[in-house]
Amino acid sequence: MSDLPALIVLPGMDATGTLHTAFIDAMAARGVATSVIAYPRDVPLDYPALLPFVQAALPRDAPFVLLGESFSGPLALTVAAAAPSRLQGLILSTTFARAHWPAGRALRPLLPYVPMRGMPSPALSWWLLGRWATPALRDGLRKALAQVTVPVLRARLRAVLDVDARAALPDIAVPMLCLQASHDRLLPARAEHEWARLLPQAQQHTVAGPHLLLQANPKAAADVVRQFMGGLG
Repeated sequence: MSDLPALIVLPGMDATGTLHTAFIDAMAARGVATSVIAYPRDVPLDYPALLPFVQAALPRDAPFVLLGESFSGPLALTVAAAAPSRLQGLILSTTFARAHWPAGRALRPLLPYVPMRGMPSPALSWWLLGRWATPALRDGLRKALAQVTVPVLRARLRAVLDVDARAALPDIAVPMLCLQASHDRLLPARAEHEWARLLPQAQQHTVAGPHLLLQANPKAAADVVRQFMGGLG
């Protein structure tokens, strides 16, 4: 590996860490050691409860860049705002600072009755992978979600509908990159536009791909991440 900082990934909704092999390999080919902090699969934790869990897992003796993917974007913002001593940069990948789904909030009281495993695989694939879907990606997604208990998935969905991490933004002092997907069917366009407004100092980059960008187009995403990391002082 090169002298670049390590890359620490806070993962998406499944948070198993099993969906990032291709991206980790792509980063390794570009000289960056990458690891994923997996979250508990059977303990429902909201964002405040996940914060100390993540902080305890961060490197203490070596520089690193933090990447918050999808569900973990608000958490990455809060972690970065606390200014870990070895943090060199922050990457926000296909994510959000606050909930962008008004209808979802209205449905929040119904969450206990939502069949978290009830969405057909083709529908889930359409939302998250689009035309980048392959049998391997669909199978990996299905297996990852199957490893997480329904109460945990429900708690994470509830956290997403309630979150607003914008208050953390003024306290983030490290360079930032906002990584968007060209065909994200999960995040509305206003989420991307909001990043440009909230973080005018951040680099903004769009990569061809769906919401699961790191999984569907890992090499292109790795190119952008590597370029950003190479520009850090």
